[in-house]
Amino acid sequence: MNSNVIRVSLGEKDIILVGTAHISRESIEEVSRIIREEKPGMVCVEIDKSRYGSISQKENWEALDVSKVFREGRGFLLIANLVLSGFQRRLGDELGVRPGDEMKAAVETAGELGISYSFCDRDVQITLRRAWARCGLWSKCKLLASLLSSAFTTEKLSAEEIENLKKHSELDGMMSELADYLPGVKETLIDERDRYLAAKIFDAAKTGAGAASPAAGGAGKSVAVVGAGHLRGIESHLEKLAAGEESADVADLDIIPPPAFLSKAAGWLIPLLIAALIAAGFFRAGAGVSLSMLLRWVLWNGSLAALGSLIALGHPLSILVSFLGAPVATVNPFIGVGLFSGIVEAAMRKPRVSDTQTISEDVASLKGIYRNRITRALLVFFLSSLGGAIGNFISIPALAGLLAK
Repeated sequence: MNSNVIRVSLGEKDIILVGTAHISRESIEEVSRIIREEKPGMVCVEIDKSRYGSISQKENWEALDVSKVFREGRGFLLIANLVLSGFQRRLGDELGVRPGDEMKAAVETAGELGISYSFCDRDVQITLRRAWARCGLWSKCKLLASLLSSAFTTEKLSAEEIENLKKHSELDGMMSELADYLPGVKETLIDERDRYLAAKIFDAAKTGAGAASPAAGGAGKSVAVVGAGHLRGIESHLEKLAAGEESADVADLDIIPPPAFLSKAAGWLIPLLIAALIAAGFFRAGAGVSLSMLLRWVLWNGSLAALGSLIALGHPLSILVSFLGAPVATVNPFIGVGLFSGIVEAAMRKPRVSDTQTISEDVASLKGIYRNRITRALLVFFLSSLGGAIGNFISIPALAGLLAK
């Protein structure tokens, strides 16, 4: 049997795990062929219902309310989601295959043959939110930098290189690099989902593999189509589930963890430190020095936030709001300057129908991001937030230097 196909025997039931490359034409053909040959009673796919709706129909962005996204604190998540989607889409365009087409082929083949199918992956928004919640500030910056560099890279992969991703040696190397670079993200994106997928596949095999269908050749047989990187992890969890060493209850993996104490405290650390420096200036050298320190902090903080909006080619009012809002956002850690500038940008340059229709393609290029009003507002949000943060970090040693004179 193909090395990317593993048969797991669970007593009277067999689960055939089919490992795929997510943008591979060969994987699409292999998935359809195996389902037709095996004639299982159940087909499981590594995708959630909402993502399947996105790939089986044209993505519907018409209902996206950008201002609401900012107000709910989901700006960074939407950026990560769009950039990753754009990167995968661009790779898919190079090969003539869309990300997730092999999952779509599995569902369509099952439907054609009258075989039951199950969406076994965790909702992508929960996965992203759990990954984001487990990242500290530095890890979040590294994650966004990695996504952005992936989005704008000019390097192209050949179809042969994509197929090589299914080789276990290369996958193991990739996973090791990811674990070293961002351990928290690796655990959420890979380890947790191995367990989650195994539990859902196990349940689906128990409840659906016996369902009668015109094509079913064996009542106790299921086919599970998953990314090749999950093969060994899922196999291990399935064996533990069958032996009773692990529970199939994965409700804990659907919970968004609250921010850690240190993460919440960090939001107050910078404003408290700045306030302490300015107060020390007042007691040590008088109101004149204290006022000078305050003005310098406002200039550093506000100017770099405004510069971020300017680099994003934001509306003049968005740039002004970035300058004025950055000090306010620093004083109140529950909000960010990006909230102000992003909402103003979306209000001054309201997204057009064409922006919602082309957003999936526009995120694949820098030119497209600047052209699309939705992604432009997100860029204003991100760069003004980044500029304000840099301004704060620069101003602290600058204020300390003034105090030392």
